[in-house]
Amino acid sequence: MSDPVTLTIIGLAVTFALVLFHVPIGIAMGVAGVGGFALLAGWPPALAMMASEAANTFSSLDLLTIPLFVLMGAFANVAGLSEDLYRLAYALFGHKRGGLAMATIGGCAGFGAVCGSSVATAATFGKASLPSMLRRGYDPGFAAGTVASGGTLGILIPPSSVIVIYAVLAQELIVTMYVAALLPAAIAIVFYFTAIHLYTRWRPEHAPVGEKASMAERLQAAGQSWQVILLAIAVVGGMAFGVFTATEAAAVGATLAFMFAAFRRTLTLAGIRQVMTGTAATSAMIYVLIIGASLFGYFAAITQAPQALITAVHDSKIPVWLALSIIVVMFIIAGAFFDEMAAMVIAMPFVLPLVISWGFDPIWWGVINVVLIEIGMLAPPLGMNVFVVYGVADKRIPLTGIYRGVTPYLLANFLRLGVLLAFPVLALWLPAAIK
Repeated sequence: MSDPVTLTIIGLAVTFALVLFHVPIGIAMGVAGVGGFALLAGWPPALAMMASEAANTFSSLDLLTIPLFVLMGAFANVAGLSEDLYRLAYALFGHKRGGLAMATIGGCAGFGAVCGSSVATAATFGKASLPSMLRRGYDPGFAAGTVASGGTLGILIPPSSVIVIYAVLAQELIVTMYVAALLPAAIAIVFYFTAIHLYTRWRPEHAPVGEKASMAERLQAAGQSWQVILLAIAVVGGMAFGVFTATEAAAVGATLAFMFAAFRRTLTLAGIRQVMTGTAATSAMIYVLIIGASLFGYFAAITQAPQALITAVHDSKIPVWLALSIIVVMFIIAGAFFDEMAAMVIAMPFVLPLVISWGFDPIWWGVINVVLIEIGMLAPPLGMNVFVVYGVADKRIPLTGIYRGVTPYLLANFLRLGVLLAFPVLALWLPAAIK
């Protein structure tokens, strides 16, 4: 107990033990951080640290983007914008082999730009596109796997709560992180489309060809989608070109989404109450996570455990590429058994300083973190998006079939991860160009 580094290791063990007993990750990290700091400095300083970290979190203007973006996504869902996107994507791609799958991926990408949540995107398109694919003869596992995989785009395409959490904990600008994610998100869509094309050439019976929409039908679908397109351009484009700060963009997006829901007369008093309570619950969960991560990060910094880890790794003479590969593999394994967000926030106080000490950019590493989380949301045995779609389908599609359906997308994700690891410029070029 007298060794601060040993105390940090014990704190990590306590955190993981609490998580295994289903204690929320934010509370688990907070308990370990405050308890460990109390053993070093006493309870009065530890309690004062807990109060100051909580106050700093609640007074952060950057974190105000989280409830506003969650609110925007909720209003967009009530307005039925996801269905407009799906109709537009189907009109464009439905006539191709695997066109409905491509339409689902395209719709998920568009809805991710007004939602920011992977689980919400998967659940929404599980209702919007999964029945349509099944009616047209798609293989149930492939159809469900497409929805689960498309949902992961919700945490990479801005606005993403995961990116906000990383940016706040890493002390990076949220807008910069959002801009850095744009090109990797485009690469993800291209890789997913390629996976669909290759898979449906191999198994054409799993994805029948649909009817080709006329030009009039395409124009009609585009006209019906103008609201969600405007919303995405206003939020993402406004941030990318410096018209809005992240907080201002979130406020504009929430206001527009509310106006669209009101204009379509889909917003009732009961719906408003549900939107508000859901937004409050989600935001509270994220705030608790950030406070807990901040408390544990402060404790780890006091013990100088990250510096000890950096020294030990450098003294071991392990090649950087090998050490980085080990970290990536450990993240993937952790994501397969624990909540993916937990793996990121627990490891950040230790891994991020190590990555920076190797000369890598923290913005690039943030994008890598999100890609690793995407993989974890699909990988067995606890892929969260897989279980979300399994529930939306009322358990009529077996889990083994859904995991088989996500396999082409998992391979595409691993390929994308390799490309981003080999070429960090793909995540860093656009922020530098806009500056």
